[in-house]
Amino acid sequence: MEPFQAIILGIVQGLTEFLPVSSSGHLVLFQNWFGLREPELAFDISVHVGTLAAVVIFFRRDIGAIIWALLDFFKRLVAGRAAGAEFAENGDLRLAWLIIAASVPTAFIGIGFHEIADRLFGSVALVGGALLVTCLLLLATRRSTVRQHTMAEFTMTAALAIGVIQGLAIIPGISRSGATIALGLLLGLNRDTAARFSFLLSIPAICGAALIGAGELASGGGPPLVTVALGTAVSALVGYGALWMLVYIVRRGRLHLFAPYCALVGILALVWA
Repeated sequence: MEPFQAIILGIVQGLTEFLPVSSSGHLVLFQNWFGLREPELAFDISVHVGTLAAVVIFFRRDIGAIIWALLDFFKRLVAGRAAGAEFAENGDLRLAWLIIAASVPTAFIGIGFHEIADRLFGSVALVGGALLVTCLLLLATRRSTVRQHTMAEFTMTAALAIGVIQGLAIIPGISRSGATIALGLLLGLNRDTAARFSFLLSIPAICGAALIGAGELASGGGPPLVTVALGTAVSALVGYGALWMLVYIVRRGRLHLFAPYCALVGILALVWA
């Protein structure tokens, strides 16, 4: 992988990680276009870490509130002054618990798919079919009614369902952000809550994937570290702008506008394959 390719792939990752068009699917297509027939999993994971940095910066206040709520809860738990009712009364504590719960099915699915990751990330045909699935999910949000289910009304069942669909988004072409936000909306969450939960839920998922990819980088596999760092920095900068854009779009109920693009790219990928 050449440095200019790393820059382009970093831009692609930054744009498509948050816009509901599947970043992993676009990375597969662009890597094939560049002639990189062997999937660069370590690079793919590294540029995801770049967009993770964008999420952390964008939602830094939410993250800080969650960490503070957890620390305060455990402090009082040790002192014998904590109560289970706090999970229903404290919004930040409840959000933390829902993220932890939803991350469990994501982790199990991710570990299960890890053995066949090379094949998943090397199939253009799979990307094409999965993008058509993403298209259908996005179109479904057009029919969803806008309810006022906030974090206080967010059920554990809904969180687990979103965790499952996030795990399935390891398939390149299934948009993680598109699938999780779309399912949240279809389950009755309001737009702001669906988007907020989706992006905060991505943090443990990306961290877990990064730990898996760290072994390849440490053993000398994958592209040179300078190339990886270049792609990661670019994806972080571009990703922050794309994240701001998608939150704006979701709040106005326009997520379905990305469906035609997913359908077009999906069909082109199938023809190419």
